[in-house]
Amino acid sequence: MIGDERESLCYPGWGSCSLGVFICLACSGIHRNIPDISKVKSLSLSRWEDHEMQFMAENGNELMKSKYEAAVPVYYYKPTHKDCQVLREQWIRAKYERKEFSEPGRNFTYEEGTRDGMLMKRGRDNGQFLSRRFVLLEREGTLKYFTKYDAKEPKAVIKVDSINATFQPEKIGNPNGLQITYLKDYSTRNMFVYHENGKEIVDWFNAIRAVQLHYLKVAFPGATDAELVPKLTRNFLKEGYMEKTGPRQTEGFKKRWFTLDHRRLMYLKDPLDAYAKGEVFLGSRDHGYNVSLGLPAGTHCNGAWQHGITIETPERLFLFTCEMESDQQEWVKHFNNVMNAPMSPQEYTMEAMFKHRP
Repeated sequence: MIGDERESLCYPGWGSCSLGVFICLACSGIHRNIPDISKVKSLSLSRWEDHEMQFMAENGNELMKSKYEAAVPVYYYKPTHKDCQVLREQWIRAKYERKEFSEPGRNFTYEEGTRDGMLMKRGRDNGQFLSRRFVLLEREGTLKYFTKYDAKEPKAVIKVDSINATFQPEKIGNPNGLQITYLKDYSTRNMFVYHENGKEIVDWFNAIRAVQLHYLKVAFPGATDAELVPKLTRNFLKEGYMEKTGPRQTEGFKKRWFTLDHRRLMYLKDPLDAYAKGEVFLGSRDHGYNVSLGLPAGTHCNGAWQHGITIETPERLFLFTCEMESDQQEWVKHFNNVMNAPMSPQEYTMEAMFKHRP
């Protein structure tokens, strides 16, 4: 048997003898926080009563999944063991405590068409988190934010089809930290927000996904849910520091924070910068994109790190160095995976946009 969350690869060393499911260590801590709903015991260390073992035998993960996940909306993000605490906790509470998905046909808060509330937003220039009003409108397909609650004009109007949202608690320094990225003037804008209430921020996250799915269904009327759901919010493939040199490859190597968001490799001076210093589009290998270990012969590497990576695009070479060989190998693995995948029509459009940016 696998753990409470079906995607989890963790060993299910625990069980909820009140719910009849087997769970992993990470999920067991969340279940303990809802003692009125879930009574947790170790499979190896706890004493199990006969009636508890009988209850577990009569139920189990698959049967309870059919009960508590009977009506999960297709856009709702089901976390895995790799996801952050707030996503896993709210998924467990939504299933077992609030029983949101047990009855088909119920109305979900994520599908109300409008969401209006206050989130703490990091200032672009001063780095301070201040309360800002956000409004999500399905009929317009926009997310707006206002510097004051009663402001008549929004500070920004963001098209939902350009949004990516991913939880970044460690980077933001808050357990409920959410990073929202979108395209502005041909560049990716990073926005960092949080809410003190875990349910509230996860509700915002899934409401954005619900609106995105609505617009994708309009844009691609013949597409299936299985084809559209991967186009909703996505986790970054990899983030971390590398050093890079400039286009003439004679400049010094400088330390930058890199984010790989599928085919967009962004580099920033600081992980919390509002705008990237630059972006690299990674197309398919069939169209002149390639990655290799090491740097070209004769490259003067004056940086602190020696584990080189060369990315070749139709326009130029990009040279990077990593601190550790393990980092180098992992980055190259992800770059290869992206370049080996065929490009979609939307990605061809994105590639053309990158080539013609000011």
